[in-house]
Amino acid sequence: MVSDDGVARGKAIQRRTGKTFHLATRLLPERVRESTYVLYAFFRVADEVVDDAEGVPPAEQRAELERLRAAALGTEPTDDPVLAAFADLRERHDIDDADVNTFVDAMLTDVTKDRYETFAELRAYMDGSAAAVGRMMTAVMDPADPGRARPHATALGEAFQLSNFLRDVREDIVERDRIYLPRETLDEYGISEAEIRRFEVSDDFRRAMERELQRTEALYREGVAGIQYLPADCQFSVVVAAVLYADHHRLIRERDYDVLSETPSLGTLRKLTLVARTRWHWLWSKDPETVFRRVSAVPDVPADDDTDPDPDHDRTHPPNRGVGRRLLHGAVEGLRRLT
Repeated sequence: MVSDDGVARGKAIQRRTGKTFHLATRLLPERVRESTYVLYAFFRVADEVVDDAEGVPPAEQRAELERLRAAALGTEPTDDPVLAAFADLRERHDIDDADVNTFVDAMLTDVTKDRYETFAELRAYMDGSAAAVGRMMTAVMDPADPGRARPHATALGEAFQLSNFLRDVREDIVERDRIYLPRETLDEYGISEAEIRRFEVSDDFRRAMERELQRTEALYREGVAGIQYLPADCQFSVVVAAVLYADHHRLIRERDYDVLSETPSLGTLRKLTLVARTRWHWLWSKDPETVFRRVSAVPDVPADDDTDPDPDHDRTHPPNRGVGRRLLHGAVEGLRRLT
């Protein structure tokens, strides 16, 4: 059984380091919420081995990740409450060992690799760093048909991570000397690494960012299309998470693709407003794709397609707008008290 100490520590880690994900987690049913705290804490502990490793030799980083792997898989004892809780959780929810191994392997990649030549190469890395995370979350949610849910969870996990990569270009190059924009994209638009290091936001850089935003948004559409296969009591939270992560795309475009002078960040009020808007549309339709389309920053169709598949569709407000605004205001105030 997962210990209370492991859950408490996991919750504290998530609240401190993953505020957006924490907000969405708060909306999960209790049977999934506590397990999600533990999952996130394990992911974060492993991630910090390589992200906060200044001055730590690569051999020591690799040894620490192998220690985490052994504890997570239950092959070695541990007195770390987060690792012990994850090991218990893995057994209880029958999380595939292959996903745990793929995740740790991705963290090992971060020890020595900081550039990706192609999107295919980056996506292979994300199979561990993001897609495996989505598959483990799916196992915890326990859908009736995991085989139908899992491919969409994979796509949504990739979309979340790509949004983070696009938001964090400056942070990654300054703090970790990493560039996750594929070199093939930079080459296609004539962007040098030196320009990124000088924080130059050229028209070519803007076009490259838009290209990657559209690629990511295709993954959001694919991922959200499978939320219907998750248990009903989990669907709203996952839609909220997708809306929140995708809203960074709105920020990036509003800043004219300048992710180099500073890192775009969603404010608390904006997050709460998005949760409230999502809840309001959820009252009218329990269809995840419909709600995501109405609330999120992801266009219905790619940006270079002028066709509106539903010209009479109001993306922002369902009928009875006055009632909607009052409910939104009340929901925002209620959510503010929860955070």
